[in-house]
Amino acid sequence: MSQDRASLKDWVGLAVLVLPVLLMSMDMTVLYFALPFLSASLEPTATQQLWIVDIYAFMLAGLLITMGTLGDRIGRRLLLMLGAAVFGASSLAAAYAGSSELLIVARAVLGISGAVLAPSTLALIRNMFRDPGQRRAAIAVWTVGLSGGAALGPIVSGLLLEKFWWGSIFLVNVPVTALILVLGPRLLPEYRAPNPGRFDILGAALFLGAVIPAIYGIKELADDGFAWTYAASTAAGVVVGVLFVLRQRSAPSPLIDLGLFRDRGFSASVGVNLVALFAMVGFLLFATQWIQLVHGLSPLEAGLWTLPAPLAVAVSSSVTAALSKTVRPGHLIAVGLVVAAAGFAVMTQLRTDSGLATAVIGSSVLSAGVGLAMPLTADLIVSAAPPESVGAAAALPETSNQLGGALGVAILGSIGSAFYTRDVTDATRGLPPEAAKAAEGSLGGATEVARHLPPDTAKPLLGTAEEAFTRGMNIAAFVGGGLMLAGAAGAAVLMRHIRPATAAAPAPAPGDAKEPEPAPAPSPE
Repeated sequence: MSQDRASLKDWVGLAVLVLPVLLMSMDMTVLYFALPFLSASLEPTATQQLWIVDIYAFMLAGLLITMGTLGDRIGRRLLLMLGAAVFGASSLAAAYAGSSELLIVARAVLGISGAVLAPSTLALIRNMFRDPGQRRAAIAVWTVGLSGGAALGPIVSGLLLEKFWWGSIFLVNVPVTALILVLGPRLLPEYRAPNPGRFDILGAALFLGAVIPAIYGIKELADDGFAWTYAASTAAGVVVGVLFVLRQRSAPSPLIDLGLFRDRGFSASVGVNLVALFAMVGFLLFATQWIQLVHGLSPLEAGLWTLPAPLAVAVSSSVTAALSKTVRPGHLIAVGLVVAAAGFAVMTQLRTDSGLATAVIGSSVLSAGVGLAMPLTADLIVSAAPPESVGAAAALPETSNQLGGALGVAILGSIGSAFYTRDVTDATRGLPPEAAKAAEGSLGGATEVARHLPPDTAKPLLGTAEEAFTRGMNIAAFVGGGLMLAGAAGAAVLMRHIRPATAAAPAPAPGDAKEPEPAPAPSPE
């Protein structure tokens, strides 16, 4: 067997690497059903509830690149084990938090440890799978774990909350992290850069200072509409982001080598991630609400109806791994985004009386298209980086996912909300001001208001609100589909020079032929 071919131990180790990203992504959505239960128990204020939900994603997005760089220096497996241990301990603390403040702190630490997991796992895949075709297959499996966790979060929490208290949604993480800690040292190799240079503390602080206010401002603009405080927060994040870029250009040992962006495959892959997650995350929020509110399903029932989407990702990622051996990645990525645009086209046909099958088919086709593209973009990003700094590069796919998703929710959400509010305003005339404001704010608000109105008033209000929401959703689908087609054109042009995995040159990624031997694993004694 060629020394570049992965062994059976490596493939079993891949299963261990999927567990952390499954947990990390699941904790992004696991609170969806638990909020009413923990609110009744801990009685958080509105601001505290906001931070309980959001602090995890803020810390995750702000520290991904920093933690990826740290892994290059102290050892990627070591950092993964530390992250898993802290993730398990903070999950235990969150499960038994006796106050809102303690829960916020526990969720913040969960976000910090979650930022360790994604880049460490992807960087280790780069070390373990040197053969380009096998590496793309491994990254396809990693992608399924990442997308599957986000889909499973609401379902797992819904099932647990039927029998247990709200803390059980965090407690379920503990045995999984214990399994990672037991199997990781036995199945995963260690790797650290031989001469990493000094850690860029200022760069890490600037990146955190750019991402957190930017995502916070964008999210609040999407949720509450325009306010100068939210706009200022977003602008401050952008300004600090510019300072971060300037720092990376001058730092002797930058967190991320900006020279990588001169590689068209690398920069185009980051751009495709941003565009794809912008469109998909921003729009699937509409689809979930439409399934739940227009069809009157419980949250758990709605969650189960969304399961075909991650299953479609699993199938299409497997197809990508097989086709990438003979088809150029730029062509596959372009086809994937065209398929995703077809999913958006299906969603433009939704009406209030459409069956659930239309929404499920549309979201599944959309997810399948993204599933075709994402494993290849992740592979192109980590393959472009030298082995000694691949940890930082491995953080970029998830960082662009977080930023793209936040922008998608804000911008597509704002487009849909604008059409919704315009169309529903006439139906709220004659209602008390507070009720009218709630009904004009969202379909959920209109549904709640209608429950307290006489039937002859409630029915036309709810019908108008559902039609307005569906129309806004159709417009957002047109925008999302257009973005996917633009991304497909960009991928086809900018990545046309990249050859299939089996047609690659003998050194498939920079530095592979001279990659240093992995650092010896720490002795268990």
